[in-house]
Amino acid sequence: MDYLPLSDNAARQVIDATTVFDEHRRVQAEARRHEGGMYWKRQGGYEYLVRTSKDNRQHRIGARTPENEKVHDEFTKRKRDVEERLRSLRAALVEAERMNKAVKAGRTPALVVTLLQTLEDAGLGRHFTVVGTHALYAYETAASVRIVQGALATQDVDLLWDARKRVQFMTDLERIDSSMLRVLQKADPTFLRKEGQNETAINAKGFEVDFLRRMTTSDDIHPFRFSADEDDLWPVQAPRASVLTEAPRFEHVVISATGRMAQMQTIAPASFVEFKRWMAKGALHRPQAKRRRDLRQASIVQSLLDEGLLLA
Repeated sequence: MDYLPLSDNAARQVIDATTVFDEHRRVQAEARRHEGGMYWKRQGGYEYLVRTSKDNRQHRIGARTPENEKVHDEFTKRKRDVEERLRSLRAALVEAERMNKAVKAGRTPALVVTLLQTLEDAGLGRHFTVVGTHALYAYETAASVRIVQGALATQDVDLLWDARKRVQFMTDLERIDSSMLRVLQKADPTFLRKEGQNETAINAKGFEVDFLRRMTTSDDIHPFRFSADEDDLWPVQAPRASVLTEAPRFEHVVISATGRMAQMQTIAPASFVEFKRWMAKGALHRPQAKRRRDLRQASIVQSLLDEGLLLA
């Protein structure tokens, strides 16, 4: 067998931890919407409601009226309730991560989990899809199995950038006043752009992050650097990446051996199978060893689908 079922304890823990993680993520997003505050400001004989943002920018809502008093009271109450719930969930998340480690609920590489969470914290996670071998960690977690290590071993992760949402991506990156390389360096300060491969960041242990994009269309800018920083990364065009860009998405929590969790966005399992079979048979200049692994990975995921452990 190319995979084995998780132990009952680990399987139950994955379910429980995923529930905590999802609720923490939901409430955290709501807390961001309630960042800053509201207060009444008096100017001469005029009193009006002001909304402040996280960076202390101010937005005038309107004069003091019964309607705006209700807006103020509801915002203040909801902000207090959300912050209280988030504090409770943070404690629950710490406990869930401790239990994850204790029962060996996960084994996604710790750096991959950190990278995914770093992108999420920066508000950039929605722009990138994990493709390639590391998608198997999301599939095996969802299916409550362990895929054999030989089908998983790799020293790089492929992140597909969605060129269709370039304007929104640039807005999100400008909002945090950063470059993609600096975002990666928050996960691991040793990441640098690889010499001669502008699409790749590599850390001091030789782990690589490759940024891919679809082949250019008439609406695309190419070549495209993520930011104005001269040291930043340039996503590289990949054959048939348009198929991956348009494929249905599959999201699931992944867990590292340390117990930490992150949300992985990848492609639907059926799309993974189809693409890996093409890589094995139709990709030009692909080494034979990689073709064999492509077929093996496709076979594993297809088996999980056939047994009903994964949904297409």
